[in-house]
Amino acid sequence: MKRRIIAIMAAVSLMTFGLVGCGSESPQSADAAEQGKNEESVELNGTIKLAGSTSMEKLCEAMSESFMERNPGVTVTVEYTGSGAGLESLAAGSVDIGNASRGLKDEEKASGVVENIVAIDGIAVITNKSCSIKDVTSKDLAKIYSGEITDWAELGGEEQPIIVIGREAGSGTRDAFEELLEVKDGCVYAQELDSTGAVLAKVATTPGAIGYVSLDVVDDTVSGLKIDGVEPTEEEILAGNYMLQRPFVMATKGEMSGQNELVQAWFNYINSDDGKEVIKQVGLIIPQ
Repeated sequence: MKRRIIAIMAAVSLMTFGLVGCGSESPQSADAAEQGKNEESVELNGTIKLAGSTSMEKLCEAMSESFMERNPGVTVTVEYTGSGAGLESLAAGSVDIGNASRGLKDEEKASGVVENIVAIDGIAVITNKSCSIKDVTSKDLAKIYSGEITDWAELGGEEQPIIVIGREAGSGTRDAFEELLEVKDGCVYAQELDSTGAVLAKVATTPGAIGYVSLDVVDDTVSGLKIDGVEPTEEEILAGNYMLQRPFVMATKGEMSGQNELVQAWFNYINSDDGKEVIKQVGLIIPQ
């Protein structure tokens, strides 16, 4: 009888060991698995509000669409009110992010607004391939667009009228170009076209023409001008040497660590590989 009792106790011990070691989880591992499952199933919900620069519309629309595809519970709204108005809305607390197509002013930073540069915008000046001028000063470029210089001969080229091509009123590229050259609302255009592609095609087929386009679309159908001796390359832009560039800023009220979950997720996405791809696709440069 004693041997039978010992045998039964041994069998029970083996069965218990087998249950623990072959498929059942300890309370600690089960809790960890459940926690991981919950973390994976958490979905973002709510609204992110942005306002500001009209020049950033292309970036914001593309980034918003991509972000919302990955986060169907989130709605991103953007109002294109201008950089100054967007930053005022941010300071007033009516939006989460203020878009500015310029660096922040000292007084804006002093009010607690934080500059988050998300992209760099580069603008290339192009000419018809028949043009012999390959370099122009920023001062002479401003004079070309304001109508003070009207013939390539005035810059040392062959005698030929300069055909000034630009974008339509309201274009972010036009706004940036005119602001950087300090010729805002003072340009004399022969033609105003409604897309980068249209400007590229027009300059390529019009002898004497000059125009401006996003850096990423320049091809061998046109010639790219140096400005003040500097070529419009991504390297020169990142080095700060090419003058036709500006930062695209998504400002926040306070540091990133103090932002809500949705805003932090938005910036995490912008800085991700997918977000950077969106920046490249709209013709902008990723800041270093």
